[in-house]
Amino acid sequence: QIQLVESGGGLVQAGGSLRLSCAASGRTFSIYNMAWFRQGPGKEREFVAVVNWIGGTGYAAFVKGRFTISRDNAKNTVYLQMNSLKSEDTAVYYCAGDRHSSATRPSSYDYWGQGTQVTVSS
Repeated sequence: QIQLVESGGGLVQAGGSLRLSCAASGRTFSIYNMAWFRQGPGKEREFVAVVNWIGGTGYAAFVKGRFTISRDNAKNTVYLQMNSLKSEDTAVYYCAGDRHSSATRPSSYDYWGQGTQVTVSS
């Protein structure tokens, strides 16, 4: 079992960058698949990126080339580097983890953080 805490959100101008962090508790972080999701105003929660337990990554089409997911198992932390931000990236960003799934459906993940707000002004 892990607990997740996101940080790094904030207000940024279009074209700017932010790096989100998700710190995990627990000694078994390295065997978890970790993902980022987001939920914009009035929208459903959607997949952003995933890094599996052996370091393989996957991205939603709308962020590919702009966002990079990474993990540091020594620090029990997963990151989302977001560049070239657009107003449509405004959302609450959630970190999620699961031992078995690296899917794109939110229902596939057992563990969630509380979310961090990202607001991109145009």
